[in-house]
Amino acid sequence: MTKSYAGGCACGAVRYKIDSQPVFQNHCQCRDCQLRSGAGHGSYLTFAGRDEVSVTGEASTWRVTAESGNDKIHAFCPRCGTPVYLTFIAMPELFSVAAGSLDEPDRFKPQAVTYAGRGHDWDRMDPALPAFERMPG
Repeated sequence: MTKSYAGGCACGAVRYKIDSQPVFQNHCQCRDCQLRSGAGHGSYLTFAGRDEVSVTGEASTWRVTAESGNDKIHAFCPRCGTPVYLTFIAMPELFSVAAGSLDEPDRFKPQAVTYAGRGHDWDRMDPALPAFERMPG
């Protein structure tokens, strides 16, 4: 049996549990992720199979049009403000969590850097990771 991924916000009001393995793990340097994280990038684990995800607590959301032109929905805790997860209008089966929201953040194993051209000199990524100008297709 596969060990679940679990996590949530800083105050514990919003929690998730995922009973599958991530299909993609990345650092994203797009401007939206920079603004959302307050840093040079966001780090995410993306899972396929929304039916294997359970969320407890009531997250607040806002909808953003990504650089791809597709809309994504950011979910965050209304109490503490922690970014917790993302969903995608064009790909509703996908569910992404912020790596820092994991109960065991060391389980995050980045596979790539996306929107690498948007990165800043002060936010260096592992040069061994494949870097893409957009999301790989």
